Amino acid sequence: MKRTDTSDWPCTIARAADVLGDHWNLLIIRQACLGTRRFDDFQTALGISRNILTQRLNRIVEEGMLTRVTYDESRQRHEYRLTDKGREVYPILAAMAAWGDRWLTGPEGTPLILHHTTCDHDMHAEVVCSECQEPLHVRDIRATPGPGYPRPEQRVLKTRYPITVVRGSDPQRDLRTLSSSSPVGAEHRQPTADDATTQLVRDALSGRMSAQANGGRVGRW
Repeated sequence: MKRTDTSDWPCTIARAADVLGDHWNLLIIRQACLGTRRFDDFQTALGISRNILTQRLNRIVEEGMLTRVTYDESRQRHEYRLTDKGREVYPILAAMAAWGDRWLTGPEGTPLILHHTTCDHDMHAEVVCSECQEPLHVRDIRATPGPGYPRPEQRVLKTRYPITVVRGSDPQRDLRTLSSSSPVGAEHRQPTADDATTQLVRDALSGRMSAQANGGRVGRW
């Protein structure tokens, strides 16, 4: 099944997931953070096939998280080094390790201990507020539109049957167009993910998804 491209969604979590949501990408960056640099060493550490490793390394290099550096010009051998963008993935990995220690370990305990050399203590990652330094809890966070959030007249909802929401459009006409694009009549099929998408389109066209109609709020977790 082809993965949905979320690289241009109006959400930086979705954009990051487009790159980091592939488990091989995360594990390759984990290995790079642990000091692995060469292709054969990545393959040995991860038990990954050479063709998949090549694809993932190329993608991570294209995304600017690793840089390819020649270490043997005569044999055209390269190693892969973390860039600043790649190194900044590490706090995400550390937070994932903390979550895994809490929820995915048995009585034997964690298989990996992280040691902070700056303070010389074993540690676990904790995500805190940049302003008050308090740990973040989902019920204390409210999401609001940022400067990069698309205005209603710019918003494009990507579905199997693309539709652009523009100011002045006729909601009923657009919904009829969306429904008539479906290859199967609604009365002869089971509900699918497209039904939920259609509802999102309906909400957008009626203005209920606009930040103004929602009191300036995009959503509350």
